[in-house]
Amino acid sequence: MAGPAPRRAPHSRDRFPGRATGLAVAGLALLGACTPASGLPAAGPVPTTPPAAPTAGVTPTSDCPQSGVRISSPGVSAAMGLRALGLELVNCGTRPYPLDGYPVPRLLDGEGNPITVQVVDGAKGITSGFDAPPEPLTLRPGERAGAAVLWRNLVTDPTVVATDGERLEVAPVAGRPAQVVGLDGPIDLGNTGRLGVSAWQKQAS
Repeated sequence: MAGPAPRRAPHSRDRFPGRATGLAVAGLALLGACTPASGLPAAGPVPTTPPAAPTAGVTPTSDCPQSGVRISSPGVSAAMGLRALGLELVNCGTRPYPLDGYPVPRLLDGEGNPITVQVVDGAKGITSGFDAPPEPLTLRPGERAGAAVLWRNLVTDPTVVATDGERLEVAPVAGRPAQVVGLDGPIDLGNTGRLGVSAWQKQAS
């Protein structure tokens, strides 16, 4: 006998308030969730070796991490159980920053304990049109790149407790330092245990 049909978690929230409506990162999240990968904007040029000296005339911002980049989010777009969290990475340092790949999210509960999730490069099994592969790019000081995290708030097994992530840490790519990214509300995975991530793409200045 077939199991119970999937249903939305009882604590599902239809939408979260976005802190920066209209920003390019939020647009990327929606675009990736709704259009074919071929429609995404092209990535930047192949990175070259950074110069030994800092770029002349550019100074880092006072809140720039030691890594030289800052990761933030303009907020979440939500519709019919599908969530899209925009990510923005800014080169706030003084040297070119090579970037090639996917952001690496780490989800924690309200007590700071890691939550086990499957991270999918792209969005296979979550939605379509979110799978453009990464291309190498270099961000000059002041330039930025966008990506997005995607998930569905569903309960597919009523015997498994639904999960809410209260804290999100994101590394630019595997092996680089992670940063805490502020959230407007919980990452309500239901019990799907899966996050999709898009590849970084350079944004227009």
